[in-house]
Amino acid sequence: MSAQAVRRARPWGEPLAALLPGARLHLQHGPIDVVIEAHAPTAAAVQRAHGLAAARFEHMLETLVQELPVLRAPLADPAPAAHGSVARRMLAACWPHRGVFLTPMAAVAGAVADELLAAMTGGVQLRRAYVNNGGDIAVHLAPGERFAVGLADERDGRVEGRLSLHAGQPARGIATSGWRGRSQSLGIADAVTVLAADAAAADVAATLLANAVNVEHPAIRRQPAVAVRPDSDLGDLPVTVAVGPLPPEAVAEALDRGAAEAARMRSAGLIHAACLRLCGAVRIEGAGAFAGALSLGERLS
Repeated sequence: MSAQAVRRARPWGEPLAALLPGARLHLQHGPIDVVIEAHAPTAAAVQRAHGLAAARFEHMLETLVQELPVLRAPLADPAPAAHGSVARRMLAACWPHRGVFLTPMAAVAGAVADELLAAMTGGVQLRRAYVNNGGDIAVHLAPGERFAVGLADERDGRVEGRLSLHAGQPARGIATSGWRGRSQSLGIADAVTVLAADAAAADVAATLLANAVNVEHPAIRRQPAVAVRPDSDLGDLPVTVAVGPLPPEAVAEALDRGAAEAARMRSAGLIHAACLRLCGAVRIEGAGAFAGALSLGERLS
């Protein structure tokens, strides 16, 4: 096939790869925008890890698009068949939550991050690495290594807390969701940050917990998902498009609902911790992972 024919077959253009300051790798193709940082004993090992990630990324979007009819369909028994490895990760992460309306797309960003991290660690011995796909992060930590993430206020960008991971903890995935983010939400959380076994599991849990932080109030404005984004997999479900000033009791009720669901997920082994934020108030489930965040809100456990 000629190069011109290949370009015609790729409506999103060619995958892009570039080095950023700090020896970070930037991969971008269509809606996928990833930043990778890897630490290894030698610069050659880091370059090898970058090459493995870029090679795995080359046809990732095209493979996902081929399975969109399955990935955009609500989950129900029996389990649908997924063929690509990223699609299988998405389905595996979402399947435990199939009792509510959910499509595997809820885990797509985290699953992409997990897949790229696996490509690197499968071929190179790394001390520490992360793959950040729009805020959904897959983390690799060798013994003795640590990783910290700032929790920014979605309203003004100010860092208001810190999430701290060390190699002895089981969590290797971090994800954030909320109505202010790039994904649509049925709830009103400014942000819900989740720690889970991997990024795909954290991604879907953050989505569902952001939905659970909810209350009815005249200051909240919603629209059908497809009216906001015609290609939305949420169809006519009402998504939040604006949240005005809320009284303290409404904020507390919404956070109570989200916190109860976070506690259920944690008891079921689906997440390790969650930080729920709304209108300056914070609730934390599994607080030990969120160093510096406890002063911002009520500790739940």
